[in-house]
Amino acid sequence: MGQLEEKYEALLEYLRSLNSVAVAFSSGVDSTFLLKAAKEALGDQIIAVTAQSCSFPQRELKEAIAFCEKEGIRHFICKSEELEIEGFAQNPKNRCYLCKKELFEKIKKLAAEQGIENIIEGSNMDDNGDYRPGLQAVAELEVKSPLRHCNLNKNEIRLLSKKLGLPTWEKQSFACLSSRFVYGETITEEKLGMVDKAEQLLLDLGFHQVRVRIHGMMARIEIDPAEFDKLMQPETREKITRELKSYGFTYVTLDLMGYRTGSMNETLDIKK
Repeated sequence: MGQLEEKYEALLEYLRSLNSVAVAFSSGVDSTFLLKAAKEALGDQIIAVTAQSCSFPQRELKEAIAFCEKEGIRHFICKSEELEIEGFAQNPKNRCYLCKKELFEKIKKLAAEQGIENIIEGSNMDDNGDYRPGLQAVAELEVKSPLRHCNLNKNEIRLLSKKLGLPTWEKQSFACLSSRFVYGETITEEKLGMVDKAEQLLLDLGFHQVRVRIHGMMARIEIDPAEFDKLMQPETREKITRELKSYGFTYVTLDLMGYRTGSMNETLDIKK
């Protein structure tokens, strides 16, 4: 047995030790893999919980619903409107903490009602390297992180997902739309909708890994540098500019550094 398979067996063993779990399920690469492993380890002693809010694209919610139906997993959709959380809309540096704390408190209550012993979420070893205030809420509420517990990183999760036949193995990384805003800039439902439509357009045009960061009314597009030439084709460039302006953006720019996680954290002076 290879090291990767050993890690997967260790994950299944750890999940079995939890007896029953509620999985915070976003339909992303990590949480889909975790939910699949939990299903294998615990059978019907699991539930999936997905948050529904204006910062969570409808396409992701639809994928979450479809996956749970296909796998025969009990699925709960939890209304979690971040903009109603005191202080969230002002986009403070601990925005993610405020959101995760509220969400996991709701999942904790739901889990108790369903007789579920533990709550688990899908952060992995790579998440330890960036500013992640949401992990503080995970620790405070005693939510478990099996992928970190078993030292699994993103690449290993993708490889194992491919072995398991999961369609998410090559899915683009995703973070909630609120992460597209500069810290301190007010988050509104209107601007979240602009970002959502802009990113959906880029995905529909065939770009794989995308972010549309919003600075006031300016869009800063992040894509893989390998796809710069594709974006700069006159017809594509003009279409993107035209469409994003119709969504409400005044300026449309391309970030020459390309896609990277946590680019809004580059201005923070925070010890990790």
